[in-house]
Amino acid sequence: MRDTASLLDLVHTQDVIVCVGSGGVGKTSIAAAVAMKAAQLGRTACVLTIDPALRLANAMGLQALGNEPAWVDDSRFDAAGVPRPTGRLFAMMLDPKRTWDDLVRRFAFTPEQARQILANKYFQQISSAVAGSQDFMAMEKLYELHESRAYDLLVLDTPPTRHALDFLDAPQKLVGFMDDGLLRLLTTPARMAGFGLGMLTSSTAMMFAVLQRVTGFEVLTDLSDYVTSFAGMHAGFRDRARAVESRLRSPRTSFALVASPNADTVEEAIFLYRRLQTACMPFGGFIINRLQDSALTTAEAIEEWSAIRRSPEVLSGEAGVARRLVDNFEDYEVLAAAHATHVTRLRERCPGPHFWRTVPAFETDVHDLSGLARINAHLFER
Repeated sequence: MRDTASLLDLVHTQDVIVCVGSGGVGKTSIAAAVAMKAAQLGRTACVLTIDPALRLANAMGLQALGNEPAWVDDSRFDAAGVPRPTGRLFAMMLDPKRTWDDLVRRFAFTPEQARQILANKYFQQISSAVAGSQDFMAMEKLYELHESRAYDLLVLDTPPTRHALDFLDAPQKLVGFMDDGLLRLLTTPARMAGFGLGMLTSSTAMMFAVLQRVTGFEVLTDLSDYVTSFAGMHAGFRDRARAVESRLRSPRTSFALVASPNADTVEEAIFLYRRLQTACMPFGGFIINRLQDSALTTAEAIEEWSAIRRSPEVLSGEAGVARRLVDNFEDYEVLAAAHATHVTRLRERCPGPHFWRTVPAFETDVHDLSGLARINAHLFER
């Protein structure tokens, strides 16, 4: 694959495209649009999201999405006035709890072992409340679907985290919380006899006290039960975490960084880009979403606008209306100039042989397949 592969090249050739970016930049719509384009090119594509607002479900014309891929049938495209794809489009919304439970059942040696783990309060905490559990399950589900060989392209809409790349560290973090070596050290009966909770260092005792108060369960008892019930399964989880990371680093995976053209998200995008580079992840390029372009792109347009500003009455016979129209247009031009400045900054700070695509700010939010088609008209225009 060429270093300067376009987004269209990636949709044609890659197994996985990961859409990253800070919250509120439109990753869900972009990810869905990219998957739809792959289906229109004849590929079997699936988009995965953790979006709690169900925007993707609405965009796919579905009432709800579950933890298994759902086919977006041809009638949905007909209803939206969008040409039917020659491939197939699937969509799913990740349920982290169900994915955790399925993973435990996969690695448990017996159904009884799985039942004991799923009922353990410590496990319930790390599978739902520990930072990174949602991110890890997103990666796990991505890996599971890839290994099924049922899809040509998987497009991941990454979890809405503060830095949007926390999921890169999630496997190691979660394996650490499940490390039986550390937990055995804390819960071995022989040690507990002379090194019980009352004998722990003040900082460790405080940690357990806080855990017990926050979680509402007997920390050491549940840790001990967890260690016993989880026996022999840690190696499987560690191997799985390594396999997930290897999948993310594959040359058949590409990261697309989605940003909005404002100061905060551009700074976040610069940070994310550098983090991807430092981690040596396969970077594809940038998608600038909701860009306000200037309407004054030619000398003739600038001259005409200057004339209107001098004589607003040409727009309307009512002076007040004419003035409001002029002010409104000027507001958009100020916004367009600010957006251009931010995009220039992003390009200067993130040079390299990667693609750049822009999607304009639409009058209405994208909420259906026709909206995704509008996005693709810009993402994949020649």
